[in-house]
Amino acid sequence: MTTMLESNSISTPMQSGIKLTKIGSDTFSDPSLFRSVVGALQYATITRPEISFAVNKVCQFMSNPLDSHWVAVKRILRYLKGTLHLGLCFYPTNIHKPMSLTAFCDADWAADPDDRRSTSGAAVYFGPNLISWWSRKQPVVARSSTEAEYRSLAHTTAELLWLQTLLTELSVPFTPPTIFCDNQSAVLLAHNPVLHARTKHMEIDLFFVREKVLAKQLTVQHIPGDDQWADILTKPVSTAKFLSLRLKLNVTAAPTGQQPT
Repeated sequence: MTTMLESNSISTPMQSGIKLTKIGSDTFSDPSLFRSVVGALQYATITRPEISFAVNKVCQFMSNPLDSHWVAVKRILRYLKGTLHLGLCFYPTNIHKPMSLTAFCDADWAADPDDRRSTSGAAVYFGPNLISWWSRKQPVVARSSTEAEYRSLAHTTAELLWLQTLLTELSVPFTPPTIFCDNQSAVLLAHNPVLHARTKHMEIDLFFVREKVLAKQLTVQHIPGDDQWADILTKPVSTAKFLSLRLKLNVTAAPTGQQPT
């Protein structure tokens, strides 16, 4: 770890386009160290959402870490070393008028080279503040990018419904939630009441989201891929895009004299 203290910082937690795999003979010499460091990094994601994808990815190799996985972990540490001044910031809002409840959901189809499962990611905002986010591998293999995106959409819908219930119990006013998705087919499925034969294996997710859309309890809108803020939670992106999306997640430097949240 002394070497890490002397290492140079880096601008992103994971190299763009990298595909980590379980296959390899370069077994890491100290699996306990790997698990200890990765476990600690999981706590960091509580206030550093931009590293959620990278940490989730290295967590998938706990049982048999390789040297390549350890290199990925050290890159996350190097990134955090250079960004200790950053944190998740919250902004004051007027709670006496309804606030917006919005979410961005995304999926990287068949991204895992070992089992071809997709990665889902979402960011939920209450007013201007990020209040919920995740990056996780889907439990089943999706047959198409539309299916992968729709499963992410259904999971985000469930999260929004839970938040609606919580806010209602707390008597906090809010507007009907909106989900932004960059997959046009998934958005059309959310609004189309006709169940096509090719989507019957997704029946539960389809009816779950459609029911909320038809009841006007939820709005699903399409946005261009370049405006998809959840992209940073599903895949390693370029440095320029990472820095831009990190700001969208409200991960910024604290005002002078204050510590980041």
